[in-house]
Amino acid sequence: MSANVKIISPIDGSVYAERPIAGDAAIDAAISAARAAMPQWKATPVAERGRYMLAFLDALSAMNDDITTELAWQMGRPVRYGGEKGGAEERIRAVVAMAEEALKPYFPPEKEGFRRYIAREPLGIVLVIAPWNYPYLTSINTIVPALLAGNAVILKHAAQTLLVGERFAEAFKRAGLPKGLFHNLVMSHEQTEKLIGSGRVDHINFTGSVAGGRAIERAAAGTFASLGLELGGKDPAYVRADAKLDHAIENLVDGTFYNSGQCCCGIERIYVDAAVYDDFVEGFADLTRKYVVGNPLDQSTTLGPMARSTFADTVRAQVAEARRKGATALINMNVDGDKSGSPYLAPEVLVDVNHQMEVMREESFGPVVGIMKVRDDDEAITLMNDSPYGLTASIWTRDMERAAELGSRIETGTVFMNRCDYLDPYLVWTGVKDTGRGVTLSKFGFDTLTQPKSYHLRDV
Repeated sequence: MSANVKIISPIDGSVYAERPIAGDAAIDAAISAARAAMPQWKATPVAERGRYMLAFLDALSAMNDDITTELAWQMGRPVRYGGEKGGAEERIRAVVAMAEEALKPYFPPEKEGFRRYIAREPLGIVLVIAPWNYPYLTSINTIVPALLAGNAVILKHAAQTLLVGERFAEAFKRAGLPKGLFHNLVMSHEQTEKLIGSGRVDHINFTGSVAGGRAIERAAAGTFASLGLELGGKDPAYVRADAKLDHAIENLVDGTFYNSGQCCCGIERIYVDAAVYDDFVEGFADLTRKYVVGNPLDQSTTLGPMARSTFADTVRAQVAEARRKGATALINMNVDGDKSGSPYLAPEVLVDVNHQMEVMREESFGPVVGIMKVRDDDEAITLMNDSPYGLTASIWTRDMERAAELGSRIETGTVFMNRCDYLDPYLVWTGVKDTGRGVTLSKFGFDTLTQPKSYHLRDV
């Protein structure tokens, strides 16, 4: 096992940063410090915890110019998009605002001679295993609510975005967060599995692949630690005949290709009513051709490289397989460096696709989408549900009642109407089927990070 972890930049293949893997003693010390810091943190009022989180937000925001450039070097997102500052601010402010209400005791109907209530107790140590694609936002989803709920947090960030963990640690330090409550650890997969299996952490939140989720479950077996798993996705969109077509095209193109398609809830397949299919496809393809693929440090670049060349090659293989089976590629953009073994990949739109093609069934996680013509709502819903995943689904229509009705039939965690690829912090973020289990965000996210404790007090 290598003693160091290297960030290989997708920009030019260079080693952007290198960090040593934590020793077992450092991991043990972090767990011990976290456990020791918890009693005082648990006794700290929720409002005061919230002030620390807002100070953390201020500290993180002050670093944003550097963070934006670091993200381009680490995972390829163009600097023109300014990092993840806006989403981070929205989510942190929202969960701070809802924390006191979400964490307050529940009192059942009064019973003479008794005082009865249910309090929310912190779980203990929360281990966050974060991904590289939205390395700040996905981490914030659990870290901030976990601390607000009175827990301590250990962060193990993805190797591709190691510097994110360091930014979190520095921001919490600047915010004055009491020592011991947050630790950023560089760990190998083996060390992470060992820590999970040790029984020394109380909740594990993992965002990543289905295979990774299964490995987490195996490692946690017998520990009784709770799990939150956000795994694969193949999010669909359905454009009805009554959709506002220009709005649907603009938002679905962005939802498909933003972040080079490396979005958990990005659009990967689109079903369009036959009545508007031709106009939709023409408009979608025209707008896609406007993307500028290139170095993410260049302000003119709107589509940077994928985080790793292997990810790009997976998408290339899906496109090639679809074309062998009869799909038609509409874009065929010539891009410097777009070849096997390169992370630079042009966006592609496929038509004449079907569900025998991997591109319509398996997660792509890249800048490609298949568009299918459908006869009616029933066919669209059947195809949307023909997937092992279920994170989000979007319906594009002017009929809100019909959207809600159709949404009740879709096997998914979130139903959107006339928008996509967005997390509302006041709504629960969850998935069904192989997308995983567990909840983040909203008041329900606090339930997964706390343990209910009953008080049954009798007056004699």
